Amino acid sequence: MSSDRDLREVLDAYAAGELSLDDTIERISGLRIAKVGELARIDLGREVRCGIPEVVLAEGKDTQDLVEIMLRHTGAAGRCLATRVSAAQATAVEEAAVKAGFSFRHEERARTLVLSKGGAPEKHTGVVAVLTAGTADIRVAEEARVVAEEMGCTVKTAYDVGAAGVHRLFPALQDLAGAHVYVVAAGREGTLPAVVAGLVDKPVIGVPVSTGYGYMGAGEAALASMLQSCSVLTVVNIDAGFVAGAHAAQIAALTRHA
Repeated sequence: MSSDRDLREVLDAYAAGELSLDDTIERISGLRIAKVGELARIDLGREVRCGIPEVVLAEGKDTQDLVEIMLRHTGAAGRCLATRVSAAQATAVEEAAVKAGFSFRHEERARTLVLSKGGAPEKHTGVVAVLTAGTADIRVAEEARVVAEEMGCTVKTAYDVGAAGVHRLFPALQDLAGAHVYVVAAGREGTLPAVVAGLVDKPVIGVPVSTGYGYMGAGEAALASMLQSCSVLTVVNIDAGFVAGAHAAQIAALTRHA
């Protein structure tokens, strides 16, 4: 949901007498918080302040805690996205969502869950391209895709187009023409983001992936390679698909004001 639409809804509610002046000021300031008992404080104003919705990191959370947080978040905001979700967590949340009457979408490869009261995210004109060097990098790329889509972007993908067979990249880039920003996920030596950044005239976000083995394995060599790139690109942390997708969506969303 865009911050512009949020603001219009708040002002309409104030004009109709549905909100007090103090409540209106609080919501406009982007400081709304929904408490889940003593367990969590959901930042409902984050999208207004930052353009990025509150997203729940499922990894490390107790399953029942995750269920309570996601149900409360969906009830208050209309939608809830969770990342790094295990299969057991997904099953528990799905059961609770069905009982609550919420729609449910679990993308196993992306390890994401989306609960909603119905409908899809409001689309804008921004287009994000997501590429991977190999198929082992797709899990991270898919997380970036889901996040960008939840933030209103159209997402185009091209997977398994890495530098080991670089001829695969060129037709893929033709298919991705028109993208406003590129997210490129690569493990091992992490070459692909620098190659893409040398070929396109839009921002490139490199995502090191924890594939590879031996010396500087688990994404460390990919991270170092991307940081040392002589092409101009932005680099996020290892396996940080959420960060890459959210940052790409922020860039793509600028097309609304172009």
